[in-house]
Amino acid sequence: MAEQTHVLFVEDDDVIREATQLALERDGFAVTAMPDGLSGLEAFRADRPDIALLDVMVPGLDGVSLCRRIRDESTVPVIMLSARADSIDVVLGLEAGADDYVTKPFDGAVLVARIRAVLRRFGHASGGDAKAQEAGAAGTGGVLTFGELGELVIDTVGMEVRKSGEPVALTPTEMRLLLEFSSAPGTVLSRDKLLERVWDYGWGGDTRVVDVHVQRLRAKIGQDRIETVRGFGYKLKA
Repeated sequence: MAEQTHVLFVEDDDVIREATQLALERDGFAVTAMPDGLSGLEAFRADRPDIALLDVMVPGLDGVSLCRRIRDESTVPVIMLSARADSIDVVLGLEAGADDYVTKPFDGAVLVARIRAVLRRFGHASGGDAKAQEAGAAGTGGVLTFGELGELVIDTVGMEVRKSGEPVALTPTEMRLLLEFSSAPGTVLSRDKLLERVWDYGWGGDTRVVDVHVQRLRAKIGQDRIETVRGFGYKLKA
């Protein structure tokens, strides 16, 4: 029997917390539900869940701060939950290291779909990307280099990135995003295409998710490595 996926769910509203926990458990997830950020952090450290669902507005330690604490210790996928689709809430959560966000009230089936999409992405980033591996295999055994002096090195098999010889720590989503860019250097990828390929959205998604992740990736591999093509999307410098 396959091992259950363990979800950490932090939500201060008793009704939402209990109803969502029951819905997730019916879908086969094991759920640890906590009412505030501090207990959520303790549960994360004790249980090391497979994914964390964090409400933005929880007492003690808010969801954005909790996401930062988790990201300091782990690359476990994080989905933020917010009653507001306000740009500030969304951007703060994503900049803190969240992989995705869902606006409340949410449909249980949509939440489950988003969780599974993030987990698939995590698996892809951990296990490698076939297109990038194929492209890299034509070079040096799955190793891609970019820049005149080869400053950026991407090992598409070992899932490692180096900039000027130093290792770069990427979250699974950031790695998946970089693999998409590196599989087609110089090619403009639209935000919608990146949502489809990286976030596994079979429906329209919020392109702010892409923009913030590109900003985070630039901060790690070089601000000028990924170009913005206004009105179209982004491309990795060949």
